[in-house]
Amino acid sequence: MDWTLIGKRIRTQREYLGYTREAFAEKIEVTPKFCSDIELGVKGMSVPTLCRISKVLNLSTDYILFGSEDSEESKPCLEMLRQCPKDKKHHLEEIIKVFLLAIQNKTENQ
Repeated sequence: MDWTLIGKRIRTQREYLGYTREAFAEKIEVTPKFCSDIELGVKGMSVPTLCRISKVLNLSTDYILFGSEDSEESKPCLEMLRQCPKDKKHHLEEIIKVFLLAIQNKTENQ
């Protein structure tokens, strides 16, 4: 298990979604220091913590741990992404980001 790569995937998505480390740590119920240690690959995490990270970041545990997600359900989305012109992908990225944040906010308010 490469904890450095795991931490990098977590940090990348946290930053992409606009969470500060402190806000993210609060959401996953750990200290900011422990969150930093996870992101730097200094420490591993428990299964419950992994599950909370997965939920908050909208990432599968497979992706967090192994960096890949070979799911049949993701193939239609991946095909649509491939068809998007390169000069328009930044628009698509922003749409997806807004969508994911809206889902996260709705889940938190339930």
